[in-house]
Amino acid sequence: MTQDVLTLAQDLISRPSVTPLDEGCQQVMSQRLSDIGFDIEPMVFEDTTNMWARRGKEGPLFCFAGHTDVVPVGDLSRWHTPPFDPVVIDGYLHGRGAADMKGSLAAMVVATERFIAQHPDHNGSIAFLITSDEEGPFINGTTRVIDTLEARNEKITWSLVGEPSSTHKLGDIVKNGRRGSLTGNLTIKGIQGHVAYPHLADNPIHKAAPALDELARMKWDNGNEFFPPTSFQIANINGGTGASNVIPGALEVMFNFRYSTEVTAEILIQRVLNILDAHGLDYEISWIYNGLPFLTDDGPLLDATKAAIKEITGSDTDPQTSGGTSDGRFIAPTGAQVIELGPVNATIHKVNECVKVDDIEQLALVYQRILEKLLC
Repeated sequence: MTQDVLTLAQDLISRPSVTPLDEGCQQVMSQRLSDIGFDIEPMVFEDTTNMWARRGKEGPLFCFAGHTDVVPVGDLSRWHTPPFDPVVIDGYLHGRGAADMKGSLAAMVVATERFIAQHPDHNGSIAFLITSDEEGPFINGTTRVIDTLEARNEKITWSLVGEPSSTHKLGDIVKNGRRGSLTGNLTIKGIQGHVAYPHLADNPIHKAAPALDELARMKWDNGNEFFPPTSFQIANINGGTGASNVIPGALEVMFNFRYSTEVTAEILIQRVLNILDAHGLDYEISWIYNGLPFLTDDGPLLDATKAAIKEITGSDTDPQTSGGTSDGRFIAPTGAQVIELGPVNATIHKVNECVKVDDIEQLALVYQRILEKLLC
């Protein structure tokens, strides 16, 4: 097997593209794509570099989606090798972004090059939607590109997001949906005072505790055949001045729902408000809608993906909707079928991030086979 994917992955990893920086990654990709007939459309919004590249004018439109940005490296002293100096050790490519997701980006590009070399007159169109703002605030990235495409009625039929979906071996899991994500920022109001005179104060921590306990114990739904039950988790809680003799005047709580299609954000919000009101709390609350749940059921994209993984790896795959959010949440509402398929995710966001070289080379073969099944 050639090492085309490895060479491109190393080039991308060597570029320190910590969110929202791209550091020329998209230029490298766009040049390769331009050479095989893609029209390249850079889309820069504020501090974020995006790329929309398309080959073909007709439908159906297959879109590879991904991101060139990576998370910060953390404590450099804990890395075995410099994070932006990609090196292969015992068959593993080491470097920040190796698994999340520059290995996938390299596999996408090489798979497309090979596919077009063999099928220059393929059906439909192929596109790449690449951003440098997936790991960060996700304000000026994929969501802005999708807004642009929707405004001109340019519709994606199928989208493959290169997020590292695999758990133990390449292709054992693909994500055919994601739970919704809703964040609440809650402030419980009290009256600050001296701990020796509690009758002159009003402790918001004491007041909030029963309500928070009820929220934490609440069964929001039972999930369904595609999604686990909705979960509620308190992520941050802060109250007090740091002094042991002061009753705080306010308690701040940040919490998050990961929710199934059995409920909506509006239903969850109303149930939270009902609980807070039932406990007689004086509060303020604001909400952040991080993403709606989406699901791609059996159909052309998922069927092609399952078959391609079986043919290339010899193993079956398990479609799941667990895990965090991805940029697929911005693409799915347009009506596109969306799946996520990438390498093993065991080291993502960690120090000494790495990916098996054979996996990303094999991933390119899977991607190529998916293209053949859908566009030939």
